[in-house]
Amino acid sequence: STTPTLYANVSSSSLSPPSPPPPPSSPPVNKPKPPVFDVSLLDHEKPSLHEPPPLFVPPIDLGAFLSNDPHAVSTATRLKHGFFLVINHGVSKELINEAHKNMDLYFSKLPWKKTLSFRYCDDGGSSNVVEEYLASTMGEDFRQFGKVYQDYCEAMNTLSLRIMELLGVSLGVGPTHLREFFEGNESIMRLNNYPPCRKAHGTLGTGPHRDPNSLTILHQDNVGGLQVFVDQQWHSILPNSQAFVVNIGDTFIVSTYTNVE
Repeated sequence: STTPTLYANVSSSSLSPPSPPPPPSSPPVNKPKPPVFDVSLLDHEKPSLHEPPPLFVPPIDLGAFLSNDPHAVSTATRLKHGFFLVINHGVSKELINEAHKNMDLYFSKLPWKKTLSFRYCDDGGSSNVVEEYLASTMGEDFRQFGKVYQDYCEAMNTLSLRIMELLGVSLGVGPTHLREFFEGNESIMRLNNYPPCRKAHGTLGTGPHRDPNSLTILHQDNVGGLQVFVDQQWHSILPNSQAFVVNIGDTFIVSTYTNVE
């Protein structure tokens, strides 16, 4: 089976962490340079036959948080890693299912394709930029396909701003500070497809990386395969069809959070 995933990457070129101070000077130490491709330096990035232990991340009830439920608000203020799950997020199950269904259909017609990505920017809902873009580049037969992802991108934009409220409370700056900063954000929608591989034990789907954006919102299918590197160890993230996975990117790192791969 394939392993499709839905990504919505939210970014802002205005937000970046402050540059760290230069390290203190020290006398040069002559050490032999390792080969450019010294695999021993990347032991934790090698494919493994063994499933890594799952990372148990208590999901945050976003609806309860937005309703000022004390328990949900308390959970939000205790975020340690820049990686968490949200449930009761307000995105309809029907839309999520349609997004996965159309993704499967797209990759079944174009089996050599591994990704499809396109830009989205909220303009107040006055245009169907995603629908028109996909219909114009892929043909009128894909207009309904474009309509699904127009609706999905709009839903992800709304969800991202709600998550910004949660992060604002977590950071102690209040629910509106980050939401207002990111209103009108630009984002990238990406569909990923990992076709079956004969030598799966030695293959990486999307290799180890950090997200260079501000926020990534991901919905998994039921196949699994998503992993994060936390506390010097890889962990698997078990699929949860009711939840969206949220990862804070490099441009949003602050001292409160620990960034993960």
